[in-house]
Amino acid sequence: MLKKLSYIILFGLTLTSCSDTLDDINKNPNATETPLAPYLLTGTLKQGADLYWGSENNFNSSLLFVQHWAKIQYTEPDRYDVSNTSFTSLWNTGYATLITDLNTIINFPDAQANSNYKGIALTLRSWTFLLLTDAYGSIPYKEAGLKVTPAYNTQKEVYTGLLEDLAKAQSLLASTNGTVTGDLVYKGDVAKWKKLVNSLRLRIALRISDKEPALAKQAAIDATSDAGGLLSSNADTFKFTYISSPQQNPASAWFETRDDFRISKTIVDKLTELSDPRLPVYAQLPSDATVGKYVGGGNGLSNSDANSQGFAKTSKPGTYFLTSTSPAVIYSYSEVLFNLAEAAARGFISGDAETLYKNAITASFNQFGITDATAISNYLNQAGVKYDASNYAKSIGTQKWIAFYGQGLDAFTEWRRLDYPVLTAGPATVLDGKIPSRFFYPGTEQSLNGVSYQAAIAAQGKDLLTTKLWFDAK
Repeated sequence: MLKKLSYIILFGLTLTSCSDTLDDINKNPNATETPLAPYLLTGTLKQGADLYWGSENNFNSSLLFVQHWAKIQYTEPDRYDVSNTSFTSLWNTGYATLITDLNTIINFPDAQANSNYKGIALTLRSWTFLLLTDAYGSIPYKEAGLKVTPAYNTQKEVYTGLLEDLAKAQSLLASTNGTVTGDLVYKGDVAKWKKLVNSLRLRIALRISDKEPALAKQAAIDATSDAGGLLSSNADTFKFTYISSPQQNPASAWFETRDDFRISKTIVDKLTELSDPRLPVYAQLPSDATVGKYVGGGNGLSNSDANSQGFAKTSKPGTYFLTSTSPAVIYSYSEVLFNLAEAAARGFISGDAETLYKNAITASFNQFGITDATAISNYLNQAGVKYDASNYAKSIGTQKWIAFYGQGLDAFTEWRRLDYPVLTAGPATVLDGKIPSRFFYPGTEQSLNGVSYQAAIAAQGKDLLTTKLWFDAK
């Protein structure tokens, strides 16, 4: 697999020459002349996982915003003292690498990529666009990759378009439509890709549920009634499993040379309050053995106050997340069940919301290796965990926030959408007591795509961390 990954860099744009002679001279008889779908798929999955699970978009930004992690030194990101250069990775890699390579697969003739490759590529492209719009708001969508200065589409237009794209992806996927290689996640199992497509459709249905309830209900019905089904067990979870260095989990690589993050006090306190058996998975005991309990770091502290908590007296994130082979979970079975619970609570689909909610928590426990039935039952029967039908957003939002630990981008989106749990900005933060509601657009958009950028912020609101996005504006 490593060998295959190294080949990805060979597949750039084929340079043309006005001289046939020079063309012949410059040809490498041993090189592949055109990019191959399996290698592009392999590269996209690896680079997408790195983007989702890596520092800029996850543990140095969104994981801080939702108070899963905290900084114990170099606290500027945890105080929101950042610029538009802090949020370029998701945009630049999303467009220039992932969407570009996926469009290449989608546009291949059938001889180079069967319809299953194209269905998978369209699914992954939809996921990438979803990450982008969830983080920034209005984004280039319809003209992305077609124009040098593409127009931005509103978030409503993007979500609506992605529902159509995913319906098309579903129609392209079939076990009879050819084999798929280079798939490091589902190993070419088209049935699992079909489940992921429907699960993404359900995710988007809830994204738009407060703003377009009729469309959301239909999207939820379409997703749950499709013959392809949804992710139906932890074995279906969409995750990228890393291997040894240099292809290890990004958080693992970070902690090999850095020691500037701790698990947040906010989530440690909540897990402690609930006697949550996931706490030893999510956190390590402090290295000072005399402490003897899990201690989270405060969010939004000054550098001196963060340092004074004590490096040896505070808990690092759990080793489950920091080994070379720790998986980058992107869409879990637990999330599907939480989404079904909410869809049922909203009356979009039939089903018992409370049962689905309990099953979602159980699936999260199982995901992290906790299978003791008594422990799970005791947890579910606590007053602080029991499902509250009168405020499903609080029950689902709080437990979803816990289950999403480590998945910063989606935890950030769901926290903004459901408004639970109630989080408080740290004492040294710089946004007048507010927590960010979005990412800044990269500065290059102002200089290279200024007309489209200006039109987008005129419609959406100022390019500030505190500007609420369409799905979040209540």
